[in-house]
Amino acid sequence: MTSKTSVIPVLLSGGTGTRLWPLSRENHPKQLLSILEDKTLLQQTMLRVDDPALFGAPIIVTNVEHRFLVAEQLRAIRKEAAMVLEPFGRSTAPAIAVAALIALKNDPEAIILAMPVDHIVRDVAAFRQAVVTGLPAARDGRFVLFGIRPDAPATGLGYIHMGEALSASPGIHQVGGFVEKPDLQKAETLLASGQHLWNSGIFLLPAQAYIDELERLAPEVLAACRAALSDAVGDLDFLRIGEQAFAASPSISIDYAVIEKTDKSVVVPVDIGWNDVGSWLALWKMGVKDDADNVKVGEVVSEDVKGCYLRSEGPLIAALGVEDLIVMAAEDVVLVAKRDRDQDVNKLVARVRANGHRSAVETPAVHRPWGYYRSVHTGDRFQVKRITVNPGAKLSLQMHYHRAEHWIVVNGTALVTRNDETVLLRENESIFVPLGCTHRLENPGKVPLNLIEVQSGPYLGEDDIVRIEDVYQRV
Repeated sequence: MTSKTSVIPVLLSGGTGTRLWPLSRENHPKQLLSILEDKTLLQQTMLRVDDPALFGAPIIVTNVEHRFLVAEQLRAIRKEAAMVLEPFGRSTAPAIAVAALIALKNDPEAIILAMPVDHIVRDVAAFRQAVVTGLPAARDGRFVLFGIRPDAPATGLGYIHMGEALSASPGIHQVGGFVEKPDLQKAETLLASGQHLWNSGIFLLPAQAYIDELERLAPEVLAACRAALSDAVGDLDFLRIGEQAFAASPSISIDYAVIEKTDKSVVVPVDIGWNDVGSWLALWKMGVKDDADNVKVGEVVSEDVKGCYLRSEGPLIAALGVEDLIVMAAEDVVLVAKRDRDQDVNKLVARVRANGHRSAVETPAVHRPWGYYRSVHTGDRFQVKRITVNPGAKLSLQMHYHRAEHWIVVNGTALVTRNDETVLLRENESIFVPLGCTHRLENPGKVPLNLIEVQSGPYLGEDDIVRIEDVYQRV
């Protein structure tokens, strides 16, 4: 592989997607969800760069808390990538810097394609052709942006002013400037000009030139990233960068840190069926509408309803005589908002978080590297959970100081370690795990294991777990 034939995709998977709350949560954000298709946004992005004639092996930069979810989604589509774990988000400039430094270790002439994984691109062929169009400029040291031709006066997106065409590079233009998210009147003016493009947030960059510009324009970012990589440690198939060193980096986007300040930026106007899926309004626009302009997902019944986005992930939504609303019913939260206020959902999430409600962060299904669990009922000194263990997966060997557990297999096969004994359980069989007993649950079968867990004791918190041995190296 050489930089003359391959582009290194850098997939940025650190966002939390709060504007799509409560569908998207901090611990299970939108890029890990199947929002419009069977595959998640992350999986769609991986498949978009699955062309060995153009792309090299991807690098995924993700939050440490999402690592097992990301790994499982890659396994599901049989794809592999180098995975870099951020201890916390610092926006795109540091994330791309870390990936660029890694790419340069393997190829001093590396070209990277940095892109968020929470975007929709309908025309994959046009996307790949756009990358090919931008490659000569990137190899010439330019920072290539991809501008989307606007079809509406969007106020939630940044704009690029498209300057003169580059005579030596067909399809590429100088960047004449940037406009941050405008108000409606300004957005209408930009649309009418015909010279402004939406900023897609996708960048084709010569890695060394990006590092050089960071050194000039944001040296504190680069210094922190170099130090974080110097302190990096391997963790299973992941690379954990140094937490203390990375904390020293400012939280800043690549746009603010470099792109809007450098004289190296150029833009390729593209029509690739792009949408950043950043809001409920975007989902309404992209959805299949009925005769009254309603988009309905899940169990929905409506009468005399117009222009609404109605989505249920659990309970039935019954709507009557309303217009231009977003109604999203999750298992534990119902969101009701005016359609034109969708950009403010993140403010609502901040209120929910301040009130200490777990729905700001977690979904009812709490995902773990071995599967997931969900609380069914909690009472005085007891809790009932449903547990699903993936085929071949196992929980840690552990014990509890404050609770006992009773497991009942619903379907599948469970291999249970209980102190010095090993017991195989099948459908409708059960076992009791006393307080203080060393135990482990495994799924030796080829289908998911589902069981009911009844916990009893004076304290039932998740921090009452003493891990003795764990294949996932958690503490």
